[in-house]
Amino acid sequence: MSDFQYQSVFALAQSLPGPASTKMLFLITQIHAGLIPAFMVFFLWTLPGASIMYGLSLGVQRMNQTLPDPACALLSGLNAATVGIVAFSAIQLARMAITDRLTRLLVLFGGCASLCYSALWYSPVLLACAALTTLAWDTCADPLGRRWRRIRRQSTNRPEPEAGIIDTTIPTDIVKADANAGHIGADTEPASASKGFAPANISKPTVQDVATHALPAKIGFLIIGLFFATFAIVMTLRGVLYHPPLIFSLFNNMLLAGTIVFGGGSVIIALLRDYVVQPGWVSPRDFLLGLAVIQALPGPNSNFGVFLGALVLTGPAPTKSIPTIFGGLLAFIGLFSPALSLAIGFQSLWQSSRKNRVVKSVVRGVTATAVGFVFTAVFRLWQNGYLRGAQNVSLSQEPWWLVVGATSFTVVAWFSVPPPSAILGGGIAGLCWWAAVKR
Repeated sequence: MSDFQYQSVFALAQSLPGPASTKMLFLITQIHAGLIPAFMVFFLWTLPGASIMYGLSLGVQRMNQTLPDPACALLSGLNAATVGIVAFSAIQLARMAITDRLTRLLVLFGGCASLCYSALWYSPVLLACAALTTLAWDTCADPLGRRWRRIRRQSTNRPEPEAGIIDTTIPTDIVKADANAGHIGADTEPASASKGFAPANISKPTVQDVATHALPAKIGFLIIGLFFATFAIVMTLRGVLYHPPLIFSLFNNMLLAGTIVFGGGSVIIALLRDYVVQPGWVSPRDFLLGLAVIQALPGPNSNFGVFLGALVLTGPAPTKSIPTIFGGLLAFIGLFSPALSLAIGFQSLWQSSRKNRVVKSVVRGVTATAVGFVFTAVFRLWQNGYLRGAQNVSLSQEPWWLVVGATSFTVVAWFSVPPPSAILGGGIAGLCWWAAVKR
């Protein structure tokens, strides 16, 4: 994928409800290989964590009130290492999204605004404001300075980039140096050709044709319409039925959570607590245990719904005859179907409009602000990563977790250690800390 295609997918994933990581993975696979491989990758991405969470639900009722100290130390180490890796990912995304001074300010705006306040409606409003800001800037303010930038670029014979696109022109001296060293250069002829030598074989990197596996816009409209029609029917029944069955109420709450939460992560965790703990379906202790485990597992946090859905069917007597796996499946479908349905529908519409200058401006603003949200996620994970007894507290309560997080950031960023290995190392470091200090 090109940089702009990746930014477009990132912006689209952030602008739609549901877990952003799952939508990113699904859309990238759909662009590259089509819908069927995209669903296969989706299941490979979600099923390991979902299976573990369902297995946890089978045994959580037999657990003590709190986890053993070694388990708490292991989970805390995994969380601390994850914080370091997410911080490194945020920096990488910021480098991709920042193209000028305005996008720098939008990254700061997204991070600070989402840090100071949190609500279901808040993230979409911030993204809309950022999109309008970049659109207004590229339409009105930016052309005023374009003449001055053109004069400056004429002195170096470098073409002026489109608004919202990173200028990746390679200076001539670097191109010649790379050509002399035998590397693949840019579109410029290697320096050796000017001296009478045969030019090296220069090939341009190929970029996937995003139109190959694109769905027609009519099908996209149909998918979006069917989803919202289904959502309207379910919500109508929610308001009409006085004593709905528990399984219907479970699916209803999960579908609502998957539809109104943007970005997933800690936002959906807080909403799920309101939807299953407050009605008395799941105890606060069980919810806390599941929360500690889901943060240390691969895959999206929405897999937490499988754990909660299975526990819901272990409660009231009328539902004990229903297999608990049925509750996990209902929660899984309710949480993920809105994200996938809307992602497929809007991806088909995006193919016909992605070259529009207005769309490029909107993508630039949404991408930069969404990167700010990732920095906020780092802080949220830091706040709740240390499992101490029956409580999730800040990792700052123990300096060792800062060491673990900083180490995971360093080895991934500068020593090319795979993130899974760094996370595993964080868990081992947590056990070592328990053996040295708490034992």
